[in-house]
Amino acid sequence: MEFGLFVQGYVPESRRRTDPEAEHHALVEETEYVIQADLSGFKYAWASEHHFLEEYSHLSANDVYLGYLAHATERIHLGSGIFNPLPQVNHPVKVAEKVAMLDHLSGGRFEFGSGRGAGSHEILGFLPGITDMNATKEIWEETIAEFPKMWLQDEYQGFAGKHWSLPPRKVLPKPYGGSHPAMWYAAGSPPSYAMAGKKGLGVLGFSIQKVSDMEWVLDSYKNAIKEADPVGGFVNDNVMVTSTAICAETHAKAVEIAVGGGLNYLQSLLFRYHDTFPRPDGIPEWPELLPEYTEEIIELLIAEELMICGDPDEVFRQCKRWEQAGADQLSFGLPIGIGYEDTMNTVKLIGEHVIPKIDTDPVHRTTRFRHAETR
Repeated sequence: MEFGLFVQGYVPESRRRTDPEAEHHALVEETEYVIQADLSGFKYAWASEHHFLEEYSHLSANDVYLGYLAHATERIHLGSGIFNPLPQVNHPVKVAEKVAMLDHLSGGRFEFGSGRGAGSHEILGFLPGITDMNATKEIWEETIAEFPKMWLQDEYQGFAGKHWSLPPRKVLPKPYGGSHPAMWYAAGSPPSYAMAGKKGLGVLGFSIQKVSDMEWVLDSYKNAIKEADPVGGFVNDNVMVTSTAICAETHAKAVEIAVGGGLNYLQSLLFRYHDTFPRPDGIPEWPELLPEYTEEIIELLIAEELMICGDPDEVFRQCKRWEQAGADQLSFGLPIGIGYEDTMNTVKLIGEHVIPKIDTDPVHRTTRFRHAETR
């Protein structure tokens, strides 16, 4: 199992009340987390694309952000988590161009994750008037298979669809190295995993569930991808799952950090904006918030395998559970309201004590897929 980091520009109101430059500081600090993750042996860093989601995510222009990181890092793979290819948000040709440019600037380290937007608040900003958020699925389905053609055909044959069209044109630049970056799909509900598998796409798994509840979902993906009809030049047999992670020198310190991190507010914001996600029982409707997390709640979340938290040995065992469940990559959502020094310490401790024991292969899985396709 490989390891990643996920950043999103989290700027809660509580931070802005005490720091007039909170937005700037949050975005700059997150670049430093990725740079440290590169030094600490993480293989992936994923940057979100969200629009209008105040507090929850201020990272909207992630192509600019990833371009900076391509220069600021050396080894870590940099992924769009996601680029939104709906033509009403980003024209597909411009997405293809950005992907290829980032592939060059990163020296072949870019990973192309796509998706359909976070929920009604974001989607209706670009598609006003639609009443069924699943309408975006048809647009994404129409678009996703066109990207490899834009990258690999000398002159793209053009496209005439229901939602967008383009006459034949040379889409430039072409990706680095003769193939194209690995393709991923952001999945928020269990059926999306199997759908992605059938298309030969890796999954960016943002499902908020315990490990045991995700095992059958991962199985459904692995079964589907065996019969994949890939939309791209190769099958990206790869599932990334996300989890909160707090690692400290002692269990007590990790729990103390978690209690003070405002995790209830982040979770409340998540379900405020991701209203297309399945809503677990007990999640209140915004603006009502989940209760503040106590030590008892944190310990329960750890016991229920809903968060990774503890000293390095405990975090290692918790990560192994995801590996045993079938995850190919475990990506940690940072920052989550935790302070800068504690977040950097989590990245360093996981890099020193956890990753070397689990990820013993220096070659990225996606690099192997891509090289196999070009041989």
